[in-house]
Amino acid sequence: MRFRWTAVAAACLLTAGTGLFGVAGTAGAVPAPAAPAPAPAAPADPPGPQTQCALSDPVLDEVSGLVADDDRWYAVNDGGDDLRLYELDHGCGLRDVLVDPAVPYDVEDLGRTADGTFWLADIGDNRGARDTVAMHELRPGEPSTLYRLTYPDGAHDAEALLLDRDGTPHIVTKSFTGRSGIYRPAETMRSPGPTPLERVGDVQMRPTGTPGGPVGAMGALLITGGAVSHDGRVIALRTYTDAYLYAVPDDGDLVRALTGAAPGGEPVRVPLPDEPQGEAIAFQPDGTLVSMSEGVGTDVRVVPRATSLVTDAERAEPSSETASPGPSGPAHENTGSDGAVPDEGAEPDDAAGLGAGTWAALAAAIGVAAAATVGLVRRRRT
Repeated sequence: MRFRWTAVAAACLLTAGTGLFGVAGTAGAVPAPAAPAPAPAAPADPPGPQTQCALSDPVLDEVSGLVADDDRWYAVNDGGDDLRLYELDHGCGLRDVLVDPAVPYDVEDLGRTADGTFWLADIGDNRGARDTVAMHELRPGEPSTLYRLTYPDGAHDAEALLLDRDGTPHIVTKSFTGRSGIYRPAETMRSPGPTPLERVGDVQMRPTGTPGGPVGAMGALLITGGAVSHDGRVIALRTYTDAYLYAVPDDGDLVRALTGAAPGGEPVRVPLPDEPQGEAIAFQPDGTLVSMSEGVGTDVRVVPRATSLVTDAERAEPSSETASPGPSGPAHENTGSDGAVPDEGAEPDDAAGLGAGTWAALAAAIGVAAAATVGLVRRRRT
């Protein structure tokens, strides 16, 4: 997604106001903030990202999705009039472009299964107007296959795709409340569909203080990309400002990992400061985390052996320091045994769960947005 400075601040305020303050409408007052959720477990000295190279080719101006091999990165831009998969070496050199004539709406993330099949997640919906979202299955040398998907609870904007070990797609939505839904197909996907999605859990993001992104403090709440390590043992979810690494249980259940229902404790937070609009994240086979931002000339940054932060034996028993409560990072909400999750923004828990720090940060962000007349408008064709 690309943001532009315009004179339509109402779009931002309406979105945030509906999601944040509308939840208390029937009660007449905003519920009292809940106690802070546990802070994400983190090393005493979190590793910082290292600059690898810069995306100097002008065609790579809106990178939104990424996967990585030992010696290649594969990236997609959002939007576009066809499907384009860009192959780069690890020095940011553009080596090839795979083009398919299918016309997407807004591709926002990229995944790849063990057999080499690429999955382009056409899930962006900044205006909340789509009846369906889509997955495009793409194998080099073959036409793409379209799978349309429908949410059970109305339209959602989303930018994060996770593929489990069986290749099942999991979509994590992007929410200005910080409370993002986790969705996956409720049945076997069929082409062209649509196939219904089911909501199987939630992740609640919280302020972190890491600088970066196009929307100030609010950027820490917005999930903009996802990845699963090559061995399936670690998940990465990113915001504009930070990446969160989750340990996946032995059964490979991504939902249990994201909602805190699996052993392993809270995720590790890896700050990704000062990225203009960081949306792409991936793991290389050796566990290195790779981060890309929109914008020509932006740096590609890496965190070597990032997966070891959650898979090393010493993390099996969190220390009292890392297990202590704190105000920042993600909290988790798991579904009940029936898998049902309340609609986002439809109950007081959504507002209460934000915490005092979140309310303060969001109020400040909204105030800045109003003063600066910043609107969140997608630059895309009509």
